[in-house]
Amino acid sequence: MFIRQLDYLVTLAREEHFARAADICNVSQPALSSAIRSLEAELGLTIVKRGRRFLGFTEDGERVLGWARQTLATLEHMRQDASAAQVRLSGTIRIGVIPTTMPVVSLLSSACRRAHPAIRYSLHSLSSDAILRQLDDFELDIGFTYLDDRVQAGFEVLSLYRERYILLSPPDATQGADAGIDRWDAIGKLPFCLLNSAMQNRQVINAAFRRAGIQPMVIVETDSILDLYSHVQHAGLHSVLPHSLLSVLEASRATLLLPELTRDIGLVTRNAAAMPPIVAAMWEAAAELDLQRHFDSLLPIPAASNQSRPRIRKPKTGTTS
Repeated sequence: MFIRQLDYLVTLAREEHFARAADICNVSQPALSSAIRSLEAELGLTIVKRGRRFLGFTEDGERVLGWARQTLATLEHMRQDASAAQVRLSGTIRIGVIPTTMPVVSLLSSACRRAHPAIRYSLHSLSSDAILRQLDDFELDIGFTYLDDRVQAGFEVLSLYRERYILLSPPDATQGADAGIDRWDAIGKLPFCLLNSAMQNRQVINAAFRRAGIQPMVIVETDSILDLYSHVQHAGLHSVLPHSLLSVLEASRATLLLPELTRDIGLVTRNAAAMPPIVAAMWEAAAELDLQRHFDSLLPIPAASNQSRPRIRKPKTGTTS
């Protein structure tokens, strides 16, 4: 058994197409197919369903695929550890990011880059469920996502901040407490642009509207934060967003909504005896940041006016929350 056979298998699973997988692996399609058949013969199992095109993996093949991903991940961690022994960390860290934190993940990567400039970053915008699944399948190294009971059971967790929700208004709108639109039960008649209903962020916002007894007038739904901001900026729509986005958006048109709606955000990774070196580097850099203070300071009203402001304790690297 050769590492390249496992690499062919994982690439085929990702691409779901023999010719594309072969091209990415820099081999001919017959060579890739032959390598997979050799692996099947060695293991005595049928891994790939045969047909005129890729039809997926057999039940045995799915199990082999899981081991292949784990083996390749372990090999990459060994390379990173060897790199760490040479003091200069290098390699690519794969990070799954929920859409609402994608605009601020640069704060984490920039902190890590200052200490380890040779590390590269591969960012993937994913749902929270997809992040957990790909962590389990060794397709990601770290997730930047919501922290809830599902996450904290079985994963290493680093809480970074508690997001608070704001109303973002168009340039010509009157906003704030003076306009009477700083409460959930007072914004039901505004035209909105919101994230798609399948996304967790939208589900949390919908729950807040339901508690306030109102049905929002949603004009535009999208899966893009940039698209949301564009519609607020140019189409006269309002949106509800986490206050962390004020680090990249115009804060003067934001109003903190009351009663406050909050969710904990942080990093998650597989629970293991020792973190891979580049994962540990990212973890340690993030733990040094005070994102809560930074994001709260961007609110256009004094954060101290909120008496229930949370205080987040950051777990130390290498401990399980």
